[in-house]
Amino acid sequence: MTTYKIHPIVMGTKVFDKGMMTYQHGYGTPYTIPIYCWYLEGGDKKILVDTGEMRPIQSEDRQQAIGGPIHTFEEGLAKWGLTGDDIDMVIHTHLHADHCENDYKCPNAEFYVHEAELTAIHGYHPLDFRYVEDYIYEVEEAGRIRALSGDTEVAPGITMIHTPAHTRGGMSVLVDTAEGRAAITGFCVIRENFEPPREVRAMEMEVIPPGTHVDAYAAYDIMVRLRDMADIIIPLHEPHFAGVDTV
Repeated sequence: MTTYKIHPIVMGTKVFDKGMMTYQHGYGTPYTIPIYCWYLEGGDKKILVDTGEMRPIQSEDRQQAIGGPIHTFEEGLAKWGLTGDDIDMVIHTHLHADHCENDYKCPNAEFYVHEAELTAIHGYHPLDFRYVEDYIYEVEEAGRIRALSGDTEVAPGITMIHTPAHTRGGMSVLVDTAEGRAAITGFCVIRENFEPPREVRAMEMEVIPPGTHVDAYAAYDIMVRLRDMADIIIPLHEPHFAGVDTV
């Protein structure tokens, strides 16, 4: 059985209203989220989940807000003795710009993404302004995108699961680790979404849907289903991992 270590690397941040993460909760509270590239160490391939921002703001106040350092793509990979040339596979949770801005820096990689994300990035609804097709142009022209239509094992011990909560083609990533099966969520949430405060649980809600979603009801059900599939839940923008080398 192939198992992996999951290394979170912060390659950007966003500062906005907390309600962008926690649907119907936390509005009016300023919040800083880390934008991660996840290096999956193990097996015979060098694998990343998402590639982060091209030009992250590396300010002291943002690093303090998330509790860890912010890296450029090159700096983040160098921490693990890698360059973009070394990457064999990039797995995309979705194609909003902050998750794919450095794709072109991985010239030898194959890119795995749900086909609905490719449809969206080339013809997105005005509400989905976060799609910017320029960031995948080079890898698409080179024929290095592998479009998926459903749940797929993309490497031994790594399975992409279609979880259209945040976007129609969102894919969560199930990763076998020595500590059990981990799930990197394919939708933009923090730990509080999976561990709601008392006042939310008092309303008999087990989870809080992402603040930006396709369908709030479906997103809720998807979150519960994914939670029950995994031993370890890794919310895509949880700040706790900014100060952690290995999950």
